[in-house]
Amino acid sequence: MLVILITPVIVALVLSFTDYSLGNAGFDWVGGENYEKMFTRSTYEKMLGATLTYVLVVVPVSVFLGLGAALLINSLRWGGDFYKTIYFLPVMAALLAMAIVWEFTLHPSIGLINDTLTSGCDIGWVYSLASGAWYGNDPVSSWYGKGCSDGFPLWLGDRDYALWTVCFIGVWQAFGFNMVLYLAGLTSVPRQLYAAAEMDGVRSSWSRFWLITWPMLGPTTVFVVTITMIRSFQVFDTVEALTHGGPVKSTYVMMYAIFEKAIRHNLVGMGAAITVLFLAFVMLLTLAQRWLVERRVHYA
Repeated sequence: MLVILITPVIVALVLSFTDYSLGNAGFDWVGGENYEKMFTRSTYEKMLGATLTYVLVVVPVSVFLGLGAALLINSLRWGGDFYKTIYFLPVMAALLAMAIVWEFTLHPSIGLINDTLTSGCDIGWVYSLASGAWYGNDPVSSWYGKGCSDGFPLWLGDRDYALWTVCFIGVWQAFGFNMVLYLAGLTSVPRQLYAAAEMDGVRSSWSRFWLITWPMLGPTTVFVVTITMIRSFQVFDTVEALTHGGPVKSTYVMMYAIFEKAIRHNLVGMGAAITVLFLAFVMLLTLAQRWLVERRVHYA
């Protein structure tokens, strides 16, 4: 444990106070200069903003969708295995290969998404529904109306959309894994509790979920949120394959910044400083999440 876990952290911490580069015979101590750069330069401010935005979007959305999918599949009398396979496919697939598929799908001119959106502009009821005209809104000023007249976004090439597109792919990949964990959690809920609740007059589905299912899924939720949060902080392959941190650093997440500074630019000291900050974020958020959530967890 000391060699495998503790020593690399100590080495990274020491290097973060130096200007070390691979191939150099020595290094100079720079004190807190690397950390000062992270909190004063706009590039690193964008890195922190993109990372936190990705985590704050992917974690709650993928956990909520995973729980919803698990509850729906668990309630099915037939076809459950089919839906489990479909939803779990993104987890099994190599993300780099799927990233190439997403790159083609999101391509501004030949991509399936923009092509489908453009096709809807010529269909009256689709245009009315998507632009909000059926509700009395001005269709020309709506997002869809502007897309029909001016063209739909460059999903991965527009800084206003790139990060949200990467977040969408992250949710797409994560929620199937969360669904499987919640399905395993649902099997541990004793059926006798539902029978006893029904005898006490608890008959609606929402009441059964809120009074029995949700409290019994507490330990599962703690595990799912913790794992999803750590995996979200570690996002790298999607960014490397699709955006390379751009455009204008809008998807410049921490793991990609570590790779770029330490490997591409050979600034090992700076890469080590970002690594230390990354570890501190993960540790603090994990401890805070466990402290907050476990206070309300019911262990069977």
